[in-house]
This record gives sequence, structure tokens and C-alpha cells, in this order.
Amino acid sequence: EMFLRLACALLIGAVIGTEREYTHRPAGLRTHILVSVGSCAVMITSQMIFVRYIPFGITADPARLSAQVISGVGFLGAGTIMREGLTVKGLTTAASLWTVACLGIAAGAGFYDLAIMGMLFAFIALTFFEWLQNLLPGNKRYIYDLAVECTDIGVAMDKINRAGETFHGRVQHQKLVENDGIFTIYFRVDFNGRRADKHFHKFLSEVSCASGVRCVQNV
Repeated sequence: EMFLRLACALLIGAVIGTEREYTHRPAGLRTHILVSVGSCAVMITSQMIFVRYIPFGITADPARLSAQVISGVGFLGAGTIMREGLTVKGLTTAASLWTVACLGIAAGAGFYDLAIMGMLFAFIALTFFEWLQNLLPGNKRYIYDLAVECTDIGVAMDKINRAGETFHGRVQHQKLVENDGIFTIYFRVDFNGRRADKHFHKFLSEVSCASGVRCVQNV
């Protein structure tokens, strides 16, 4: 019985972790398996403590240790959350770790049907609903790789960053090349939302009009 519970927890962590690994998230296959199996082991330990000491008249709450797991996993999930400019990444991975911990507890308690169904629903949320989310008009994302030729690197860089903030774009500078006093800035910018395309064209117009900018082109 103990082996079956741990095996069920391993399966849960493997399924959810594989999806996170495939999408190159901070916490992948092994992390999810460890969280799930560890939570399962904690629940089994809680039950064993309860069974061992109840004949001696000692009252032990079999859910106390598992309750600490649910709150403790939050610290692990916080490590996967990162802020990049105006966006926050890692929230879904943090939620998947917390979910895997809860499902591991369910497996550790012997509720196999609940654990497996929870795993299936979590997997559907991470795969099908991601596809559905990308179809929504408000979640369109446009990514552009651009090259800006200029004579004044300071003015051009400042204009790129300011235009990115003004039109809600995220700018990532990648490379700077100089040739006979002409600078070429290679960077990536992405826009999200229903007006992403319009914001990009406004961004392009703003950067093109900057002092010292000779041309802006896709690469």
C-alpha cells in the first residue's frame, strides 16, 4: 500500500513536471516529482504516527504535518517567480508546484481517485487552456527583432527604452556593433494585448524620428 501511494505520487509529479520541462520552465520534471513524492511521504508519516501512538491514549492530528507542507511549498514556488520589466513570469509554475504537493498529499492519504483526477485536470489546465488562452484577442503577442543604425548611441538607446515604456513594449538589448562611427543596435521588443500591433507601429515611428537614427529595420 505504501509503495502504491508513493508510485501514484511519482506519476503525478512526472506528468505535470514533463509539461513544465517541455515548456522550459524554472521547475521541471525532477522538481515536481520530488515535491509530489515528498508530500506523499509526509502524509504517510502523519498517518503512521497517528496509528502508532493512538493506543497509548495520545491524540495526534494526522493532518497536521500535511498542512505544513501546503504552506511550506509556497516558499519553493516563490523561487520560480521572476519579474522581467513590466511582466511577471513563473506564477503558473509556482501554482503547479503547489498543486502537485496537494495531489501528493491526496495520494499519501490513499485517495487515488482524487489524486489521479486532480492530475488530469491540472494537466488539462496547463495544456488545453494555454492553447485557448492564446486564442483570446487580449492575449495576442507580437515579437520583433530589430536593428537600429545611428550615429549617437546614447540618444538612440534612450529613445528605444522610452518608446518601449510609452507603448507598453518590453525591450531586450542583445548586441551592439560599430563600423566607422556608425552604431547598429540589435534588440528584441514584444507587445501584448489587443492593440499590440498598433503599439508596435507607434513604437517604430517614435524610434525612427529620433535624432541621429539613420534607419530601423527587421532582422
